[in-house]
Amino acid sequence: MSAEEQAVTVTGGEAAPATPVILVERGNPTPEQLAALTVVLTAASSGSGTDQRATPTSLWRARAPFSRTRPTVGPGGWRASALPR
Repeated sequence: MSAEEQAVTVTGGEAAPATPVILVERGNPTPEQLAALTVVLTAASSGSGTDQRATPTSLWRARAPFSRTRPTVGPGGWRASALPR
């Protein structure tokens, strides 16, 4: 069966040409190369799994504002610990 015969789909007794999804313009790729190309294009079009974007952390979940700093050592340290930073 040739490539032209494979491109024809029989539906209800009538032959309708199928439009190719991938068309090779030049060269003669092996079936393995076409399979690899199909896998890459399918993975790129799915768009899930590999492309994970970082979601912004809510300020309610951020721990930095709630963590305490070390107390100031020296004279007046107890007073400096109460001042806003």
